[in-house]
Amino acid sequence: MELRHLRYFLAVAQERNVTRAAARIGISQPPLSQQIKELEQEIGTPLFVRTPHGVELTDAGQAFLQEAERVLGGAERARTMALRAARGEVGQLRVGFTGSAAFNPVVARTIRDFRRTHPQVLLTLEEVNTTRLLDGLSRQQLDAAFIRPGLTPIEGMALHRFPDESMKVALPSGHPLARQTTIRLAQLADEPFVLFPRTVGLSLFDEVINACRRAGFEPRIDQVAPQISSVVNLVAAELGLSVVPASICQVQVAGVHYVDIEGDAPVARLALASRETDRSAVVSHFTKLALSPPG
Repeated sequence: MELRHLRYFLAVAQERNVTRAAARIGISQPPLSQQIKELEQEIGTPLFVRTPHGVELTDAGQAFLQEAERVLGGAERARTMALRAARGEVGQLRVGFTGSAAFNPVVARTIRDFRRTHPQVLLTLEEVNTTRLLDGLSRQQLDAAFIRPGLTPIEGMALHRFPDESMKVALPSGHPLARQTTIRLAQLADEPFVLFPRTVGLSLFDEVINACRRAGFEPRIDQVAPQISSVVNLVAAELGLSVVPASICQVQVAGVHYVDIEGDAPVARLALASRETDRSAVVSHFTKLALSPPG
């Protein structure tokens, strides 16, 4: 028994006439009659009885009608859901982001806009470092991730880069340099630094270290913070100063002052990563929202 048999049966049951049912579904009357006969043979009992004006359902036909309508309705719902999934209107999206990326406006805007425009897609979020995000993408545990990339391509990943973000010096408010409007990195040569581990923010860490080296010194790292979000609190505790993405300035902690960097300053790079082989409509919609101008 196939779905077409159920559709043929339903047309005859609704029209109560084989000729009208055949015209409705676009086939001639003899093949339709033959299909109904084969269906009755497969079931093992008549579904219709002939009348002077057409056909009527038997008791078996009435019972079969209810189930046929349910099955065809379910098939149509399944078809609709499949098409909606293909268009990215339903399904699941697993998005990752680094701790520092969470402060960049593009991340919050994209997540907010996606939830508004795709309310029936289950969106789950995960915050870990870039290395673990890339591993999650490779293992198909994540679908897209906001990462801090280096300058080289990442094998197997499609990277959609955003404009570089400037970085600032985070200082204890009582530090003499906190009164300046700008700071040259060379002025920090003898200062204690608070930084996050390279494994947590590989590209950010390297960017800061390389910028200091270009300024003529090797930064003295006196304190390592477990996460970049912890850096600001350690600066407030006067354990040292740090260099952080400008978006971190949203973290207004008492006792911390942010100052622009003059000259050859490090930058924070941000990209949305997904697998090159991923053809998911949901990922495509999320990417388009991330790359669209704010507004």
